[in-house]
Amino acid sequence: MIEMMSVGACCVLCCRRIGTSAPLPKSHTTYWKDIRNIIKLTGSLILGGSLCFTYEVLALKKSLTLDTEVVEKEKMKSYIYVHTAPLNKPENHGIVWQARKELHKAVRKVLAASAKILRNPFAGTFSTVDLEDHECAMWLLLRKSQADDRTTRLEAVQDMSDTHHWHDYQYRIIAQACDPRTLIGLARSKESDLRFFLPPPPLPSLKEDSSIEEDLRQLLASLPQTELDECIQYYTSLALNESSQSLAAQKGGLWCFGGNGLPYAESFGDVPSAAVEMFCLEAIVKHSEIPSHCDQIEAQGGLQLLQRLHYLYRDCPNVQRNIMRIVGNMALSERLHAPIVRSGWVSIMAEALKSQQIMEASHAARTLANLDRETVQEKYQDGVYVLHPQYRTSQPIKADVLFIHGLMGAAFKTWRQHDSEKVLVEKALEDENRYTTCWPKTWLAKDCPALRIISVEYDTALSDWRARCPMERKTIAFRSNELLSKLRAAGVGDRPMIWISHSMGGLLVKKMLLEASQKPELSTIINNTRGIIFYSVPHHGSQLAEYSVNIRYLLFPSLEVKELSKDSPALKTLQDDFLEFAKDKNFQVLSFVETQPTFIGSMLKLHIVPVDSAALGIGDLIPVDVNHLNICKPRKKDAFLYQRTLQFIRETLAKDLEK
Repeated sequence: MIEMMSVGACCVLCCRRIGTSAPLPKSHTTYWKDIRNIIKLTGSLILGGSLCFTYEVLALKKSLTLDTEVVEKEKMKSYIYVHTAPLNKPENHGIVWQARKELHKAVRKVLAASAKILRNPFAGTFSTVDLEDHECAMWLLLRKSQADDRTTRLEAVQDMSDTHHWHDYQYRIIAQACDPRTLIGLARSKESDLRFFLPPPPLPSLKEDSSIEEDLRQLLASLPQTELDECIQYYTSLALNESSQSLAAQKGGLWCFGGNGLPYAESFGDVPSAAVEMFCLEAIVKHSEIPSHCDQIEAQGGLQLLQRLHYLYRDCPNVQRNIMRIVGNMALSERLHAPIVRSGWVSIMAEALKSQQIMEASHAARTLANLDRETVQEKYQDGVYVLHPQYRTSQPIKADVLFIHGLMGAAFKTWRQHDSEKVLVEKALEDENRYTTCWPKTWLAKDCPALRIISVEYDTALSDWRARCPMERKTIAFRSNELLSKLRAAGVGDRPMIWISHSMGGLLVKKMLLEASQKPELSTIINNTRGIIFYSVPHHGSQLAEYSVNIRYLLFPSLEVKELSKDSPALKTLQDDFLEFAKDKNFQVLSFVETQPTFIGSMLKLHIVPVDSAALGIGDLIPVDVNHLNICKPRKKDAFLYQRTLQFIRETLAKDLEK
């Protein structure tokens, strides 16, 4: 407007000068030609200024376009407004900030007034929405989070998660108005306030004469019995049999497990129902590895039933673990993302991700990563857990480190700090530098933030039940192929990487690399492997196999123990083939070995992996004064065991981390 007024004033002055000036010695035609030139110039300036002003108005209108339907719905709802004092005293933002604020206010008033007068398209935006000045930023972020441009969406979600000064009702508005993609992004943002997440919808009431046990049994019974291996069929049948006996006994006033059930009831505690539900959950976990069965679980109300179990067994880690495994497996199917979000599982996972319990947080991180198709291309199948980064991050990830446990180990507990001295869990949670339940997540992630740290878990049996599947025969070769498929789906091989293994996990690593070298589609795994760390890996067999069948069965499945025998042909072939292969590829290798015997039970002492068995034939071999179980558990962060491991990782990946 100011530009237009200036142009107009200039025109008036020019006309006055022409009208009042003395006659020039020019012809009449030249005089009118000058006037036409002035008019052309003036008209061009006026037209250009008008177009510029119109463009700015339209651009501002576009940036302020809001979903008025959502706002109107929110205005009809009741909120409890909590009056909170500002976190910081008002700051003096300077003259420029004040000027911009006043300018924006003035423009909004001009647009609103023009909308009423001219009845133009701006009327729909400003005539029905009652927004305070401080709420405009919230709605603009909400609109940006749904933009077509991916970078704009990511910036909006990051800005939301970094905001901590909003009122409760503003967080709730975002929670109700944002789309699933934004909600998942907020759940995977480290600084996000939990008020962004609405409580899950109320669960349907249980039918009369019904129970959670019975509903869980019906869900399992409704799942197809096709595409299952013999062991899954066996455990499904066992779970249905035991649960039906449990229900019949409870209705009759007695509790009695039939057949194989009694030992399991004793192992799960004093509440028989927990054992029954563990039976069913273990079987459903295996069903959830089949995509078509996941669809059936959702169609039968499985998400709501699992949520009910989640609340009922808060203090039962085994139940919680299996529930999260099932939901994480279902999240692998993108067509189930909408039902998972609608049922409220994102809110539950967002809270679990912030838990101090590493198992709970890691299961939640896996589920949310499988849901987040905005920033994650990989898919994490059952047993593959990202320890770092578990949130969205701007830190470029330049390499991978993979942890593979041995038999009877696990993805988290194998890699805990040495716990010969009793440390209270409460103290551990207060200070992770004093004690950590998973040093790769706590220590290594801080020392090497540019690494993606993955821990792999595989069952030493089909399940944690005492009875083994009579049809189960899982050799090292079988497990290596199974893990290779899962790791490739997780993007392993796309970056430089180091393998870290304990006990039989090292044999699996060797077998996986040999298998990958024979398959062109897995060549990236070989090409990007930079080094391997072995913690007491029995390359030449274990003394464990020399003891009685009873002792061997206590620790390892009989078939796998045979493969660990010193005279095992499979073990010798694996060692010879890998040694030649590793020398050819020039892998960097570091090995640690125990020097102390390990207690097996209360009476038997056994040196499980002696020094000569841990000698691979290449790389450094370092004896450590610990037993077999503690060889991968440093006593503290500055202990030699951890510092030497850290040094190897940094040196081996030095060139890759510098890029």
